[in-house]
Amino acid sequence: MPPVRLVTLLRVTTMRASALRRLASPLAATTRHPASWIASLSLAFALDLRSADWFQFLGPKRNGSCTATNLAAAWPAEGPPVLWQRQVGEGFSGPVVSRSRLILFHRIADRETVECLDARSGKEFWKTGYPSRYQDDFGFDEGPRATPTVAGERVFTFGADGMLHCWAFESGEKKWGVDTRTTFQAGKGFFGMACSPLVEGRAVMVNIGGKDGAGIVAFDQATGEVLWKATADEASYASPIAATMDGRRWVFALTREALTALNPLDGRAIFHYPWRPSMHASVSAATPLIIGDFIFLSACYGAGATLLRFHESGPEKLWSADDALSNHYATSVHHQGFLYGFHGRQEEGCALRCVELKTGKVRWSQEGFKAGTVILVNDQLLVLTEKGELLRAPATPARFQASDRAQILPFVVRAYPALSDGLFYARSKNKLVCLDLREPP
Repeated sequence: MPPVRLVTLLRVTTMRASALRRLASPLAATTRHPASWIASLSLAFALDLRSADWFQFLGPKRNGSCTATNLAAAWPAEGPPVLWQRQVGEGFSGPVVSRSRLILFHRIADRETVECLDARSGKEFWKTGYPSRYQDDFGFDEGPRATPTVAGERVFTFGADGMLHCWAFESGEKKWGVDTRTTFQAGKGFFGMACSPLVEGRAVMVNIGGKDGAGIVAFDQATGEVLWKATADEASYASPIAATMDGRRWVFALTREALTALNPLDGRAIFHYPWRPSMHASVSAATPLIIGDFIFLSACYGAGATLLRFHESGPEKLWSADDALSNHYATSVHHQGFLYGFHGRQEEGCALRCVELKTGKVRWSQEGFKAGTVILVNDQLLVLTEKGELLRAPATPARFQASDRAQILPFVVRAYPALSDGLFYARSKNKLVCLDLREPP
């Protein structure tokens, strides 16, 4: 390949210099086979770019964790640099990032609005939306709760009143839409509908809680046609997750009544494990964590936490406790045999805790943060409190000790943040900010 064409190929990618250096040495030695050289280069670019994306709720693995090689060793005294910021509408929907584009889902006036922005500058590429009738019965925020999902050239959004849409990633063109509350006669729930869509194979799955076996519904990504329906349960506020167990793919969905394991191809349930708070006026919002063949569940309102071991015939309970790590709305993260997350109800005050996975033993508990979210980056915790403070600390069972902290947003912060290529995106009830956590050049 001529040198000018190679330079052009390198420039059109969004990979950082560190990633290019990792590729340079082995590729330079393959000049005798230019076709395979270019194919290897293209594949490496595609894989590295995809791994840098935060394209769905809870990140690339849907477990609140990611890897990064370009984070700064320490933050400046005034906090990480702000690349850009902007006002946003209502909602608890978190931002997602794919191929250097950020998808924002929020409510402006009486419209649930989807925007595509340049992830590095905040410049708008496209904007679309539709009227929303949702009114919160408790006077809370009336914007969307569910985080969008980007899959290839499609963006999926699920609104507070149950409107499921598919949009073109490049243009924002509406591909299809389904009014799930009307179609499946689903209830409003306490706080609207909040399931972040899960894409697995050709299916996009949502926890709807509809009638006639439409508890969980899978739609064809391309057309919106129903592929299958499963369970008669009402919807919880937790989002499903897919994982490989015993060499097969399964979808694990926490409904209002139980943990259900489904075959994503046809919706066949292999088990339906009853697990929910005993209180009627309760919600279960934390997504199940899949760790090897373990399944960790957590909720407040008396449900507490439990660790299960997967078996196709039904899970085996290893431990259960209400005083270990009861997640109200934020999912915990796992690192090297330990769980890190917020324990307790938001309105009563929460403690940030480290808990041993296999025993439920509390290793440390840190008061004073109220509620918040936690993501794991390599071996570091990024803790974003509802008061808008961002902290970084080692993920260690020895103790909690923040190495960096900065006030980045005003109160109230409920949406999950996103981290992509060293840039951190977070939103409060009215503001979205992009922070640069990268090592300075």
